[in-house]
Amino acid sequence: MKIEIWSDVMCPFCYIGKRRFEEALVQFENRDQVEIEWKSFQLNPDMKTDPSVNITQYLADVKGWTLEYAREMNSHVTQMAAEVGLTYNFDTAVVANSFNAHRFSHLAKQHGLGDTAEEALFNAYFTRGLNIDDNDTLVQLGTEIGLDAEEIKQTLSSDTFAADVKHDIIEAQELGIRGVPFFVVNNKYGISGAQAVPVFTQTIETAFNEWQQENPKPSLTIIEGESCTPDGDCG
Repeated sequence: MKIEIWSDVMCPFCYIGKRRFEEALVQFENRDQVEIEWKSFQLNPDMKTDPSVNITQYLADVKGWTLEYAREMNSHVTQMAAEVGLTYNFDTAVVANSFNAHRFSHLAKQHGLGDTAEEALFNAYFTRGLNIDDNDTLVQLGTEIGLDAEEIKQTLSSDTFAADVKHDIIEAQELGIRGVPFFVVNNKYGISGAQAVPVFTQTIETAFNEWQQENPKPSLTIIEGESCTPDGDCG
């Protein structure tokens, strides 16, 4: 069964939602039959990368908040993150456009490292205070998770996977997704936001039961004959 997750690297609730979803998946006994695919979404596609400004100051300026109020809001989200074992450092988070990070994620997905890349990007942005729009940073993150440095450089120096990112965003619009995180389970159920673990658990179980009915395991009538088994028993 497939679960697609639309998210943006700079979305604090996407990282929190990832942890809650993972907790639900751990509790799901058939998790080995679940395929997870991460999809791209940009909350602010026009954002200009500016390493000289942290996200707290940026929010205050863009939303017309006082710096104190922006810190209070981020403190509240930081507490939510801590409840699921995450450390958020908003005062060091770099204002950065996420488009290249999404292209990086698509490269990782091609190598079966999509989920690993998302984790690395979230951690880089919210915890480590790294610029996720910087090529050297993305090369560093990529090599840390097992990608080839030269392939990352070639990808980032071209428009490779740009169309894939845009396709994900258009698909989200067609599905009516207006915010992230957004989880699409078995192409039938949509979960919006960093919901509580039981919401994920119940939806996954319901969707999986329906998926099993729609995709029953083959039942064979076996005609026995001479054969060999993996333990060396032939006869």
